[in-house]
Amino acid sequence: MIQFLLNQELRSEHALDPNLTVLNYLREHVGKPGTKEGCASGDCGACTVVVGELHTNDQGAEQIRYRSLNSCLTFVSSLHGKQLISVEDLKHQGQLHSVQQAMVECHGSQCGFCTPGFVMSLFALQKNSDTPDSQKAHEALAGNLCRCTGYRPILAAAEQACCNKPLDQFDSRQADTIARLKSIAPTQTGELNSGDKRCLVPLTVADLADLYDAYPQARLLAGGTDLALEVTQFHRTLPVMIYVGNIEEMKRIEDFDDRLEIGAATALSDCYAALHHEYPDFGELLHRFASLQIRNQGTLGGNIGNASPIGDSPPLLIALGAQIVLCKGNTRRTLALEDYFIDYRVTARQDSEFIEKIIVPKGHALFRAYKVSKRLDDDISAVCAAFNLKIDNGVISQARIAFGGMAATPKRAKSCEAVLVGATWNSATVEKACVALAEDFTPLSDFRASKEYRLLSAQNLLRKYFIELQTPHIETRVTAYV
Repeated sequence: MIQFLLNQELRSEHALDPNLTVLNYLREHVGKPGTKEGCASGDCGACTVVVGELHTNDQGAEQIRYRSLNSCLTFVSSLHGKQLISVEDLKHQGQLHSVQQAMVECHGSQCGFCTPGFVMSLFALQKNSDTPDSQKAHEALAGNLCRCTGYRPILAAAEQACCNKPLDQFDSRQADTIARLKSIAPTQTGELNSGDKRCLVPLTVADLADLYDAYPQARLLAGGTDLALEVTQFHRTLPVMIYVGNIEEMKRIEDFDDRLEIGAATALSDCYAALHHEYPDFGELLHRFASLQIRNQGTLGGNIGNASPIGDSPPLLIALGAQIVLCKGNTRRTLALEDYFIDYRVTARQDSEFIEKIIVPKGHALFRAYKVSKRLDDDISAVCAAFNLKIDNGVISQARIAFGGMAATPKRAKSCEAVLVGATWNSATVEKACVALAEDFTPLSDFRASKEYRLLSAQNLLRKYFIELQTPHIETRVTAYV
């Protein structure tokens, strides 16, 4: 059984189909059709809901953390122990919520189909903001697409909603909601079981290892932003899933003198502060990693584990020399991330083995990262590049260069690195290294970019890296190229 709050209503579910998304649960099972399906792939934001969960802030106080999610990519099992808020829950005692009222007064809605999603993103923004902030508003709304009104009135609504925001029913009930969430906090493995399909929800790494050993055919579910597409886009059935999002051990970020250790189930939005502090380019790239809704769900371990050749984090992590800790039963092994990827969607992971955490070395001052995509926000890379050199007295002593989108796997450019190591760091060396990139990669053409464009972009990004190290005041990194 799993338990969660549907606004303030306690829901206990056991026999639901584990392949059921929160979107369809709301619309088909509890009669809340305000949440819309626009794309069923996490691209448009029409299905946005907000999930509240217990969180201990920096001062040690318990509070509710509200986050926007794409309900079309969220399986119901991930709600275990949390609070689900949909657009129907905002109106209270006959009065519109302040974010709804702002949308009305700023004329932020036209056809209205996308409006519930915008309202929920604004609600999460208001809950997480003390003052109006245009950058935060753009970030919060980047995952919501409007097809008719335009964004200026919606951004005006965001400013109004976050300016002198009034207390609402969620604020007045916060203490009670915290108490109710604590009362339903999971204490043992939960389960949804429809007879022919099941999803297990362990609470510890040891329980996960035991379950995965017992069900090696199970699909591991973390954020689900990639896995859910098999259900919503390809109409496949997932007979057995194991949801890892309730394992606190796998959601920790530990900061050591020489490294960061990031649990594989840590949401990308939770990774931002630590990675941005150590590597600003990594943080900037995370801002362009899909939408805020996706970053609130998607995990660093999941972005590695799905072995996509266009995943944004693996090239950066490979260039930094990151390692992953793989767990199977009581056995753990540490593997260089670059050795994890074998071929297209093929990895070195053994049966019943899972990524427990990612180890990110510190201290690489010349690390830079770049993303080339058709749109600045909420788009997949055509080319993702990461450069990490060590230069002593003008001579390159170490080089780690990695790309995504250029091969069947995220991959180091070893011929390029060989040209660089031992050479003087100048434009002539860079041009030789650019030529060597053609030996490292024979990219494919697809709807994102041609092979010629990809190779030229990779070469130009190396030139860009050189120029920026010569003139560090230039702030043009992690740039989109249209």
